[in-house]
Amino acid sequence: MSTVFYETFERHAHAEGLKAHSTHYCPGCGHGLAQKYLSQALAELGVQDRTVAVSPVGCSVFMYYYLDVGNTQAAHGRAPAVALGHKLANPDSIVVSYQGDGDLASIGLAEIVSASQLGLPITVIFINNGTYGMTGGQMAPTTLMGQKTATSPDGRTALMGQPMKVAETIAGLDGPVYVERVALFDNKQRARARKAIKKAVQLQVEGKGYAFIEVLSECPIQLKMDPKDAEKWVKERMVEVFPLGVKKDVTQDLEPLPELPRPSFDPDALLQQIGGPSSKPPQHAQGFPRHLAEDDVSIKFAGSGGDGAQTAALLVTRAGLQEGFDATHIPSYGPESRGGTSYADVHVAETEVLSPAAPRPHVLVVFNSPSMKKFASTVAPGGTLVYDSTVVTEVPPVAEGVRCYGVPFTEIAMELGKPILKNVVSLGALQAATRIFPEETFLTAFERGLKPDPKIQEINRQAFRQGVEVCRKLYPDLKR
Repeated sequence: MSTVFYETFERHAHAEGLKAHSTHYCPGCGHGLAQKYLSQALAELGVQDRTVAVSPVGCSVFMYYYLDVGNTQAAHGRAPAVALGHKLANPDSIVVSYQGDGDLASIGLAEIVSASQLGLPITVIFINNGTYGMTGGQMAPTTLMGQKTATSPDGRTALMGQPMKVAETIAGLDGPVYVERVALFDNKQRARARKAIKKAVQLQVEGKGYAFIEVLSECPIQLKMDPKDAEKWVKERMVEVFPLGVKKDVTQDLEPLPELPRPSFDPDALLQQIGGPSSKPPQHAQGFPRHLAEDDVSIKFAGSGGDGAQTAALLVTRAGLQEGFDATHIPSYGPESRGGTSYADVHVAETEVLSPAAPRPHVLVVFNSPSMKKFASTVAPGGTLVYDSTVVTEVPPVAEGVRCYGVPFTEIAMELGKPILKNVVSLGALQAATRIFPEETFLTAFERGLKPDPKIQEINRQAFRQGVEVCRKLYPDLKR
């Protein structure tokens, strides 16, 4: 019978010998059978070349070693969200989210409920073995009452909650069109499982909707049983709690769903769709600012809520993109809307930002004393620290070679009659202190990234230039 398995599995023994043709799953584990039936369904339906399998953390993750289809690994619990992304990005794809009970029914519960209620045509295969199989046999949402696990050594009690009936939960939602629970403990049940998995995929091929298959599976290792006894345990214990059968099927005479909208990947068309600028911004930089870092400059803006650190970070990110570099911005807010520390990490890379976080920034811009105390010591040796000397009066010890520039952001902004402009003033000081980009680059970012009102644009330009001029006046050794 045809399948879409790789001819050899390179994960094992360098694809040599007997191991190159066997999976890594433990003897008696249900994952191998479930993946076999999925593989057969994809082959029989002729959709191998347009299938994307999404597998998250847990034993299910290794599926990408075995199925010769498009494969994506998702973060723990997030497979349904990733699957929806694939389906919406390429409506012709056949997308299968393959998940275990610790993943789907625990950390991923919100994602699977949301995806199921949405009802877009994807296929979910849910492996329920009543335990966390990969990570040591801890109690799962589907662990039976009285069942002993690593985290319920005396057995699951009522205080730990009842086992979760996932198939019934999903069937109660409006989005799914087909939900069934199957098992693997004998040939009759395996035949039903194979048929159900194929039907779930076929419904997607026909564009008829969302299908969910729960598979009761053996985990002999965590059950501490041999495979035969594990099959008996699933038949006698699990089926009593998780009854087999179809939980929902509204597919008879069901018409295909309306065709999903096809996304455009044409950047000019997308800009037009969102009302973006019709022309590319002018570029003013002569090259990448290697005097700050070889090929990736990291910057941290930190202050209290309301200081404008996030907006300043976004403007620098926009400036980097304007100049043709890769740039990223990640915000981080403290628990307070005002006070405490709100910061943003920015990277500007010559070709590609590999990690957007900035734990050791080359440049730090600080708006308040708590942020100075928290982040000053993190600036990389030889880096630059620019701070609001109106409110920050002391600079704690910093790494060797760090250059510190105190500029009264708030005072300058108040003189302009707009205290809120201190973040724009900070960008002027940043430009003067680091020369990361020419002044014109920042001014272009203001024009394109802030309100187009001419009065607002003019006062932003004034605030920026004041930041530049005051910084140069206070530190006359700075190069222009």
